[in-house]
Amino acid sequence: MIDITDVYKTYEGSPAVSNLSLHMKGGEVFGLLGTNGAGKTTLLRMIAGIIKADSGSITIDGLPVYDNPVVKEKFFFIPDELYFLPHSRGRDMARHYAGIYPDFSTEEFNTMMERFGLDPARRINSFSKGMKKQLAVVLGLSSHTRYLLCDETFDGLDPVMRQATKSLIAVAMEERSLTTVMTSHNLRELEDVCDHVGLLHKGGVLLSKDIEDLKIGVQKLQVVYADEDDSYNAEERMSILDHKRQGRLHVYVARQTPDELDEIFDDIDTVLYEILPLTLEEIFISETEVVGYDIQKIING
Repeated sequence: MIDITDVYKTYEGSPAVSNLSLHMKGGEVFGLLGTNGAGKTTLLRMIAGIIKADSGSITIDGLPVYDNPVVKEKFFFIPDELYFLPHSRGRDMARHYAGIYPDFSTEEFNTMMERFGLDPARRINSFSKGMKKQLAVVLGLSSHTRYLLCDETFDGLDPVMRQATKSLIAVAMEERSLTTVMTSHNLRELEDVCDHVGLLHKGGVLLSKDIEDLKIGVQKLQVVYADEDDSYNAEERMSILDHKRQGRLHVYVARQTPDELDEIFDDIDTVLYEILPLTLEEIFISETEVVGYDIQKIING
């Protein structure tokens, strides 16, 4: 597990991360969301021990990360701005990381390179941005570390390659309990792969919750009352995050379970009562607009 406690980091007097605390459980995908400047990359680089926090603590499996070679063998970091050895080929980078990570699998590297259609004998400087991202993921997974840290890994990948990358990560998680931390400025990139999501804004945490808890605890429903006066009775008993009305049709987003809503509306005569599928983006919008944030700008740039 990764524990981040009261971490603070400034650059030239300006806070990049401010008193931030998060707990990332093992064997899960933890998504860090936020616009550019939200603190995602700074936080990920501190988790990787590349930069040191001004205050607070970051531990992996109970051990401090910064300046600790033992801990650094536990994770592979894929930065947004990738670096490869000058004039190197894919196979050169495989040999390089095989000398760093004792469990590196050359066999898996070759298999995944073939799956992506990447030539390990080709010079990396001739690869496209997306191909370089794919190569970085292949190297990371082949290293067989317990943790994979990915900064905007899906940026630059076409939809097919994005899904193929997610599939490879999912297989590694199932086979060897890989823990993955991913950053993105776009919620839709992570919605189908994350177990837990942390929403960062201006160096702090707006929201940190398990995906399933978010989806179970917030519902969207549309209602047409037989008697409009009954709407006041229902709304008094609901924990409403958002309410829109079009004629007689009421559309609510409420922080309640389906069973709790059913209990409320059992006593109310309705022409229409329906609980609708709610996207993760809609949940985020509802949860954070309550505290005054324009979440659409935060999660979609």
